[in-house]
Amino acid sequence: MGLTSKKVLLLAVIVAVLLFALTIWLWPRLAKRSAPAVLGRIGLLLATQLSILAAGGLAANFYFGFYSSWADLFGADDKMGVVVDHSAGPAKQVTVVKTQSVGVPGGGNPKVGGRIEKVQITGDSTRIAVPAYVYLPPQYFQPEHADKKFPAAVVLTGYPGTAENLISRLKYPQTATEHIRAGSMRPTVLVLMRPTVAPPRDTECVDVPGGPQAETFFTKDLRKAISTHYRVGDKAANWGVMGNSTGGYCAVKMTMRNPDAFSVGVGLSNSYRAPIDTTTGDLFAGNKKLAQENDMLWRLKNLPSPNVSVLVATSKEGEDNLRDTQKFISTAKHPMRVSSITLDSGGHNFNTWNREVPPALDWLSNRLSAV
Repeated sequence: MGLTSKKVLLLAVIVAVLLFALTIWLWPRLAKRSAPAVLGRIGLLLATQLSILAAGGLAANFYFGFYSSWADLFGADDKMGVVVDHSAGPAKQVTVVKTQSVGVPGGGNPKVGGRIEKVQITGDSTRIAVPAYVYLPPQYFQPEHADKKFPAAVVLTGYPGTAENLISRLKYPQTATEHIRAGSMRPTVLVLMRPTVAPPRDTECVDVPGGPQAETFFTKDLRKAISTHYRVGDKAANWGVMGNSTGGYCAVKMTMRNPDAFSVGVGLSNSYRAPIDTTTGDLFAGNKKLAQENDMLWRLKNLPSPNVSVLVATSKEGEDNLRDTQKFISTAKHPMRVSSITLDSGGHNFNTWNREVPPALDWLSNRLSAV
């Protein structure tokens, strides 16, 4: 049973409840002052508290999706990293692993509900290989749109995050299909993935000196792979990127730094500079200039503004990016266009992002070109 399994969570809760009940039941018998009784009380208390902590931790992980597996939790999930192919001929850039329907009425028919494809993407220049999900809107399968190219958007989770959460928790494919039906969203291909391209390291979508070239993968390799395999435009006007938390920082940063790759960026609960901690390591190899160039507030103040559209989201109570978001909005200059969502309250969690994703998705899709 996996770390995110409902069975594991239910079992942990049952064990915690049983140990708590057992502690209450046996406590009178262990009320003596003898060494065995004292050790018994200590053992029961430790077992009960550990079981409650385990159940709480599993519940938090089930909801927030911090770790996708036991290997991910214990830092052993390091097999999927930078892949170097020395064989003759180019590697296949997109490999479809499986397909699944979108969880909407009529979703079993791609012409009605669209389709989700689980893929493996290999970067042509970086040789980075990562899994992802590609959402194809219903129009992609309809005969009248057979010759049409579609706009596309990369959708990123936070760190560590799992791409599955974008489907099961944030419901990007379901929301997209429903909004396309309602006419508020333009049919758009979504590439759903996490920003971590060299797990377990948090690369913050940075081209790390001497390390993973994460930004190049997203801005060049990924776009090339998807536009070659699917009917997707290959110009910046056809591409956007959005995400929450770390994914939001990546979205805003890559749009501002690479206007020739992405014309639209959306950051939900995003920061404006990359952290340097045990999960990231030294992303900039001590290069202060490179660190500044990856700081969005520094860029606004010191560099010309790019001709892109950016949406940032925060809340008046519950988010710690409110002040920086306000500074970002007030500092932005023409030709960059900035929009915002500011909730009255909302923490750094799925409940908040579920209130921001639908309007943000509409906003993004209607600023992309399909030509």
